[in-house]
Amino acid sequence: MSRTTRLSSSLLRAAAVTGVAALTLTACGSGSGSGSTSSGKVKVGLITKTDTNPFFVKMKEGAERAAKENGAQLSTAAGKFDGDNAGQVTAIENMVAAGVKGILITPSDSKAIVPAIQKARAKGVLVIALDTPTEPESAVDALFATDNLKAGQLIGEYAKAAMKGKTAKIAALDLAPGVSVGVQRHNGFLKGFGATDKDVVCAQDTGGDQAKGQTAMENCLQKSPDINVVYTINEPAALGAYTALKAKGREKDVLIVSVDGGCTGTQAVKDGKIAATSQQYPLKMASEGVKAVVTYAKDGKKASGYTDTGVTLITDKAQDGVTSKDTGYGLENCWG
Repeated sequence: MSRTTRLSSSLLRAAAVTGVAALTLTACGSGSGSGSTSSGKVKVGLITKTDTNPFFVKMKEGAERAAKENGAQLSTAAGKFDGDNAGQVTAIENMVAAGVKGILITPSDSKAIVPAIQKARAKGVLVIALDTPTEPESAVDALFATDNLKAGQLIGEYAKAAMKGKTAKIAALDLAPGVSVGVQRHNGFLKGFGATDKDVVCAQDTGGDQAKGQTAMENCLQKSPDINVVYTINEPAALGAYTALKAKGREKDVLIVSVDGGCTGTQAVKDGKIAATSQQYPLKMASEGVKAVVTYAKDGKKASGYTDTGVTLITDKAQDGVTSKDTGYGLENCWG
């Protein structure tokens, strides 16, 4: 983890008021806005949605490692909860005031964060979105992220092949209305399966939470007891669905597919609780982002557009015509 140095009293007050969790500013220079410390290290900021989600913990580790390897100095901040836009806005303002050359951010609110990003960019700060695009995507200089549509499509193709022609009764355990990551994964699954929303017999929002995933699955089983395919936004929701299905004695005859590739979720694939998952790589997102900021500081070249950081279908029950890797590979490359 990054070294924590003394914060100014004003910054401490700001963190307390806004609920920004784990705000760490490691700059040892004057914060004059030059984008580098007195020792010549490039200042880079990382702002995640939270500092507790294993995905963002791994992202922070990737940023710290890349900063060390590239002679950069990393400042980190996180919202108190997923959706804490005010906390992220304050973190941006604090980092700009501290003189960072670039900010990497996973937006909690893809639209509401845009004005703060625009102000930072107007002051010459390179802003790169990680994992979650802003709305519009052009609000940042660049996006380093999983192709979430592809991630959903991979598990949709897998589920279609695994069903081997049986009539599918699909339940969709989604994220939340209007969240781009959730929408893309959901649509990708349907595309890969060759289905539409009309083919989904039950759809419930889970917020990506295991307990809510269990409740959602219980509700869906009450509505449609013959469900045999479950798409989930992430592996916590998938494990919640598994718990509900097991309570009904249905865990062996319902196919569950998911997205993320965390270590707990990948182990669940190995254990047979989840049939397949699409694995993404948060460490790579962050490390590539840090490198891009260092490049910008050194030669003025800005990263731009979308960089796909990759996705791999993980399963121990491979299906013909669907490219995948086993859980051995998945556990070697998982996070959390």
